[in-house]
Amino acid sequence: MPYVVLARKYRPRSFTEMVGQPHVVQALGNALEQQRLHHAYLFTGTRGIGKTTISRILAKSLNCTGADGQGGITAQPCGVCPACTAIDADRYVDYIELDAASNRSIDEIRELIERAAYKPSVGRFKVFMIDEAHQLTKDAFNALLKTLEEPPEYLKFVLATTDPEKMLPTVLSRCLQFNLRPMAPETVQEHLAHVLQAEGVPFEPAALRVLGRAARGSMRDALSLTDQAIAYGAGRVDEAVVRGMLGSVDRSHAAALLEAVTQRDGVALLAHVDGLRQAGLSAAATLEAMAGVLQQAAVEQAVPGALDEADPETVTARTLASQVAADELQLFYSIVLHGRPELALMSDEYGALTMVLLRPFAFPPVGAPALVARPARPQALRAPAPPTLVVKPPPAATPTPVAHAAEPAPPRSSDPALGERWNALVTGLVQAGSVSALTRELAWQSGLEAIDHSSAPPTWRLRVERETLRTQPLADRLAAALVDTLGTPLQITLEAGLPSDSPAQREAAARARRQREAELSVHNDPLVSELLAQFPGAQLVPGSIKPL
Repeated sequence: MPYVVLARKYRPRSFTEMVGQPHVVQALGNALEQQRLHHAYLFTGTRGIGKTTISRILAKSLNCTGADGQGGITAQPCGVCPACTAIDADRYVDYIELDAASNRSIDEIRELIERAAYKPSVGRFKVFMIDEAHQLTKDAFNALLKTLEEPPEYLKFVLATTDPEKMLPTVLSRCLQFNLRPMAPETVQEHLAHVLQAEGVPFEPAALRVLGRAARGSMRDALSLTDQAIAYGAGRVDEAVVRGMLGSVDRSHAAALLEAVTQRDGVALLAHVDGLRQAGLSAAATLEAMAGVLQQAAVEQAVPGALDEADPETVTARTLASQVAADELQLFYSIVLHGRPELALMSDEYGALTMVLLRPFAFPPVGAPALVARPARPQALRAPAPPTLVVKPPPAATPTPVAHAAEPAPPRSSDPALGERWNALVTGLVQAGSVSALTRELAWQSGLEAIDHSSAPPTWRLRVERETLRTQPLADRLAAALVDTLGTPLQITLEAGLPSDSPAQREAAARARRQREAELSVHNDPLVSELLAQFPGAQLVPGSIKPL
C-alpha cells in the first residue's frame, strides 16, 4: 500500500477532529444543529490551518445521509455514507473546488455559474468552494456577485483566502466570515505527539517543541516538517536532528550571546559569533532565537511564574529576567527584532550580525562608565568652547528677562558618613564592572540608611523605592560584590521607601548644577549681551542651553 503523507493521513474528517479552531467549530456546529444555514461562507487565515478542511466537513454535514441512509443535515457527519466517503475521496460530483490561483479569469467563473443553474445530481446541496478567492480578477468577482447574493436554495458558496484585504467589499458583505487563527506552538506540539504515538515513531519532546515553533501556526506545515524529520532521522524524531534539518539555533547559543551583550563583553561576543560561523548556524535564526528568549524573559518580568515549567528554556529566560532591567530588555528586543532585515545588506551575514549585536554597546546603562574614553587634551592647548546659543527673531513683545529656579541642594542622608561612603562604593563598583543589570540598578537607586554591627555579619540596611528591585536575589548579589570589594563579610536587607540620599539622586543634583552653571555662563557672556543689545526683542530660547 503506498505511503500517505501525515498531512493527508491525519486530515480531520469531522468537526470533533479539528484542532485549534474551537470558535469556528462551535459556530458552525450550532448553525447546523439549528438549521440556520447561510448561503455563503468566507474562511480567512494563514496557510495550513484548516480552511479547505472545514469546507469539506461542512459539505459532508450538509449532504450526509447517515449510516442507515435516513439521516439529514447534521453537525456530526457519519463518515460512512456515500456522500461522506465520496467527499473524503475527492470524487463527489456535487462538491466542486476551484483554485482561484490558477483559475482566476471571468471565463472560469462563468462556467461555474452555468453549473449552478442545475440542481444537485446526487446530494442535498451543491457546494462550490473557491480557494485563494482574493486572486480572482475584478471582472470575475463582478460576474459572481449576483449569484453569490441570491443563489438557488440548493447551492452553498464557500470562499477561502489568506488575504481578505484584497477581497472586494461587495463580496465580503455577502458572506458570513470566519477568521481561522494561527495555532499556538503548544497546540501544534500536542497534536504532533498524538500523531507520532499513533504512528509508533519515537520522539523527543524537545524536538516537537522546535517543530511547533518552526510551523509558525500552520498545522499542515508542522506535519510536513515532521514527515521530513522522520526521514532525516531514520525513523526517529530527535532534537539534534530536527535542529540540523531546520538550521535552527539552540537557545543555549542565544543565551550565551545575550549574556555577552548584557555584560557589554565584546571579547566574548566576538568569540560566540565566530563559533556560529564555524558551526554554520544561520545568523537570522540566531536573532530569532535571541528574540524568543527576550520575549520569554519580558513575560517573566511582567507576570512572574507565567512561563511553562516543563520547558527547559524557562530557566534561561528567568535568569535573564532577574539580571536585566525591563527597559534594557525592551531595548535589546527591539534591536534584535529590527536587526534581521539588515543581515541581507552585507555579503557577510556574520559581520552584519556582529554589528547588530554591538549596537547595545553604544547605549551603556544609566550610571555605567563610557566604554571608550578619548584622552583629554592638555589644558594649555584646549580652546575654551562657548556654550550653545540659539537666538530667535525678535517677537513683538519687549525682552523678557530669564528667571532661574533656585539650585537644588544635593541630597544628604540623615547620617552623612553613610551617604558619602555609599556613593563612593557604588561608583567604584560600577566603574569596575562588578555589578550589572538589575544589581547595578539596585545599588544606583538605593540609599544606605544604617549599618547594624550588632549582627554577625553586619547588616547594611538599604532603602529603595522601586518594587522590582526589592528582591532577595538582587540583594544577595550586591552583598557578594561588596564583600569582594571590601574584603569583609556583610549582609543586606531592603526596605521600601524613597531614600534620603542615593547615587542616582546625587547624579541628578550634579546634572542640575551643571545646567545652572551653563546658563549663568551664557547670560554673563559679554558677546551674548552685545547680541541681545543689537537685536531688540531677541531672547534666549528656553532649554537651548546645554552643558558641555
